[in-house]
Amino acid sequence: MLKAPFTDTPYIPNISHILGALSIYDLENTVGEELRKYDPNNAQEREKIIRDFIIKDLLYLSYRHRYYLILELEKALKTPKYNFAKEFESDYDEHITMAWDETEIDDPRLFFADILRLANEEWKDDLYKASLEDQSTW
Repeated sequence: MLKAPFTDTPYIPNISHILGALSIYDLENTVGEELRKYDPNNAQEREKIIRDFIIKDLLYLSYRHRYYLILELEKALKTPKYNFAKEFESDYDEHITMAWDETEIDDPRLFFADILRLANEEWKDDLYKASLEDQSTW
């Protein structure tokens, strides 16, 4: 069984983890200011956010973890009623402050579809490698 990074617990992929780089709690004046320079509703700027922040932030995960995370994202995108807007909600009790809240993202599903497309481009070789392996041995 694949273990969560840096722990001995099973890895359970969750698409909310994909947006970890956009959580700016206690970083509002540094990372928050940098992120807020971009418009997440503009296709070119959204691509920059995804490539430079989200995808780079997830590189700490092994190719196997990223493979499972992408499978989870694909599953969510195939679910017509999946509420992608909730992924942009801040949770102050959990110390999560998002760079943009759910009201500022015009099409949250499109945002995640772009993440999937760009992650598949960036991680193509690693995702292919993981797909060829016997996941039951992880």
